[in-house]
Parts: sequence; C-alpha cells; structure tokens
Amino acid sequence: MADWVPEELVRPHNWLQQIQSIPQRKIFMQPALVLLSGGLDSATALAIAKSEGFSVHAISFRYGQRHEYELTCAREQANAAQVGSHVLVDVNLAQFGGSALTSDIDVPKHETADEIGDEIPVTYVPARNTVFLSLALAYAETLDCTNIFIGVNALDYSGYPDCRPEYIEAFERMANLATKAGVEGTARMKIHTPLIDMTKAQIIARGLELGVDYSKTNSCYDPLPGGIPCQKCDACLLRIRGFEQNGMVDPTLPA
Repeated sequence: MADWVPEELVRPHNWLQQIQSIPQRKIFMQPALVLLSGGLDSATALAIAKSEGFSVHAISFRYGQRHEYELTCAREQANAAQVGSHVLVDVNLAQFGGSALTSDIDVPKHETADEIGDEIPVTYVPARNTVFLSLALAYAETLDCTNIFIGVNALDYSGYPDCRPEYIEAFERMANLATKAGVEGTARMKIHTPLIDMTKAQIIARGLELGVDYSKTNSCYDPLPGGIPCQKCDACLLRIRGFEQNGMVDPTLPA
C-alpha cells in the first residue's frame, strides 16, 4: 500500500492568515434618538443608549422655558458623547402658558423633598412630552430610526401624568399607527424608558457606572445666574436627595 499522501492534505493551513485577508466590514449599529434636555435624567438615558450599542442622535427643545442654561448643558453632553447629530427645535409653549416653567407663575419651593406633594404641580407643562415625542418621532423617521429614548421616571418625580408607563405605552401604540414603517410593517417604533422604574438614587448610581459627568447637567426649575441651582424646587430637592443616598454631594452645588 502506498504511503504517499498529496501535499495539500498535509500542508498546514494558515487559517489566521485567511481570516485576516477577508475585507473588514463595518459593524452596523442601530440608530437611536435621545430626547436630551440637559438634565440629570436625560444625560443618563443618553449614556445608557450608548452602552447598549446604539448609534446615538440627540434632540433638544427650546420651548419657552424659564431659562436656557439647560440647553447649554445639553450641547455639552451631546458633544462629549460624540452623537451623530444634535438638533435644537424651537416650539414656543410659552404662547400657551399654563405652567410655572413657561409663564409668570412662581416655582414652588420647599425645605425638604418630604414636603413635595402628590398632586400635579404648577411646574407641569401641559402635554409637553406629547409635543416633544411627536417631534422626536418625526425626526426619527428621517433618520430611519425606530428607537427613541426618553428619560421619564415614575418613582422620584413630581406627579407629571406624561411620565407614567401607561402614557408611554399609549404613545408607542400611536407611533406605530402614525409612521410609514409602522403601517408598512417594515419596522416597529420602540420608545425606550430605561429610568422609568428607578429611584433618583438608582439613576445616579447607574449614570456614575457609565461615566456620566453630572457637573455638566442642570435640573433646577429656577436657577440663579450662571445656572446655580436654587436648592429649593422639587427638581433640586429630589436630585440632592439622590446624591445623598449615594453618599455624595451634588456636584452642581456651590462649594
């Protein structure tokens, strides 16, 4: 019996070299659009979207709010995250008023977070999240994007009706009835609410894990010049307590 074997069967194959010779393809990352207010929650939602592997875009709104310092923060956050795009949309809800954030109504102040009531406060801006999500939905369609992130929270919040899970579920259903992709069945719109069941302390802890720089965020409804937080409004008190529960001092507070 012959002991000769064809050379190609015994010659070692350099599989690594063959793999390396295959042209490298870019990994496709799904786009996601994040509603970015400049506050603590939306900055955390942005970081979570990035951590989940999305190619992130951002949208912010100049809606006639009492101050625009939060938009400065939003721009800094978008730049730091190197988002694919960041659009600032003008929609003047101050024309309607009806909120301490868009008209000449005093922002409620308290000494502690325990004094915050359960009723819907005057800082609620009528239908704000519906307006914002609708505009975000329109922009997402132009990006061929079916993932929208919003930093709403149903635990440590001030009683806003458009921060509840029922509201988000209803908007998502509507979004899939109102978009081309939804009607044609080629894709399904998803509204991501990664913070909705988290306390403020848990949100901060998650953001710190992801490297969020909370000194570049603003939550205050009625800040002093330069964006210095008032430390008395609902948003400030909930935020301060969240940092305290993490054994920290809010980095935006004056020394």
